[in-house]
Amino acid sequence: MQLLYTFDLETPEDLIAILARNLKKRRLEKGLSREALCQMSGVPTPTIAKFERTHKISLISYVALAKALGYKDSIKDLLSEPRYSSMEELETINKNRDRKKGRNEFNK
Repeated sequence: MQLLYTFDLETPEDLIAILARNLKKRRLEKGLSREALCQMSGVPTPTIAKFERTHKISLISYVALAKALGYKDSIKDLLSEPRYSSMEELETINKNRDRKKGRNEFNK
């Protein structure tokens, strides 16, 4: 097994905190209270407050909030295109483009 070294120090928790900060910024830029966003999205006000404070939320609630703020297309674009860091990885992506199931192996 080949070890990969990465200098990416952002944890998943760091990325979720960024999502929470960005959502709050977009809400405030539009002049929306949590209650108004609740009415637009169907996500309960306490859930919005908890996300902004503790960065915990379900994916369905996050998507509903992003959609209510006008980010439906950005959500749909997430993971819509393959990313690769080497020609070998691109070849693997192209070879597996039409696969319906994965394999029990980890190459990189």
